[in-house]
Amino acid sequence: MLDFLKQFFQGKPKVFKTDIPRRFELLSPVGQGTMSKVWRARDSHSGRIVAVKVLDKVKTERHEARFTGLKKPCEGEIARKLEHLNIVKTLDHGVTTDNEQFLVMDFIEGVGLSYLIDAQNETMQKLRLNLMIQLGDALEYFHQAGFIHRDMCPRNIIVDEENVLKLIDFGLAVPNTAEFRRPGNRTGTANYMAPELIKRQTTDLRIDVFSYAVTCYEMWTKHLPWEAAQSLDAVLKHINKPGTDIRTLVPTIDEQVAATIMKGLEREPRDRWQTVGEMLAPLREAEERLREAKKKKKSPGAKP
Repeated sequence: MLDFLKQFFQGKPKVFKTDIPRRFELLSPVGQGTMSKVWRARDSHSGRIVAVKVLDKVKTERHEARFTGLKKPCEGEIARKLEHLNIVKTLDHGVTTDNEQFLVMDFIEGVGLSYLIDAQNETMQKLRLNLMIQLGDALEYFHQAGFIHRDMCPRNIIVDEENVLKLIDFGLAVPNTAEFRRPGNRTGTANYMAPELIKRQTTDLRIDVFSYAVTCYEMWTKHLPWEAAQSLDAVLKHINKPGTDIRTLVPTIDEQVAATIMKGLEREPRDRWQTVGEMLAPLREAEERLREAKKKKKSPGAKP
């Protein structure tokens, strides 16, 4: 009885809600995803320029309903735990006065990886192998923190003005535990989803390895390994055939880099790299070898 009365008078922990327009000067919209809107804003508390991300209430509730009965952390709770050079820093998170979840993040001056893939400009030509490794570093750290990303693709990545890559979105991430690896939760971006995810089979960290490999493939070729599809039904039609070999589209690609990417695209999880760290190792070797070869070529005593 005493416990009951104690709970009655204490009630539930009070949730402090934030009036977004009052706390932040919303300067300009900078992006809109399937489940959120993002603004460049000035924080009245600190005076600094930040990115404010507000999640769509209905879509977020619909997504979280998939995990009824499970203790799934929200995006803000996941993001606040992350401290890595290649992951955008989340400064705060909470609930708005309209009961929408929000995150406050460092504002990144830069361009999306999607833009660099389409442009294939000098930055991409010179730095893509290094950018691949930076992305792998971010994903490996994310896995070591205990999470599966589930939406690794170019639209969730920014490259800043110093050519530092930043992973910026964790809206579909889940803990890497048995209950969250069960079959059925088919979420992600269709063209980057691993076959086992599309088929509603048991999943693990290797679905992110597959998406990472697709992203790397696209960074080199400007194309997906398979014909682009607009729906999961369309994706289902081609996941049972191998993707176009990257060497076909980029004959000059380094053999070690090509083989590394293609292994990441294997349809059967057991045939893929088992961890991001395994995939990163040959990419690092290739980067070092190519760097040394370039130095020798530039040295005064090098033969023409």
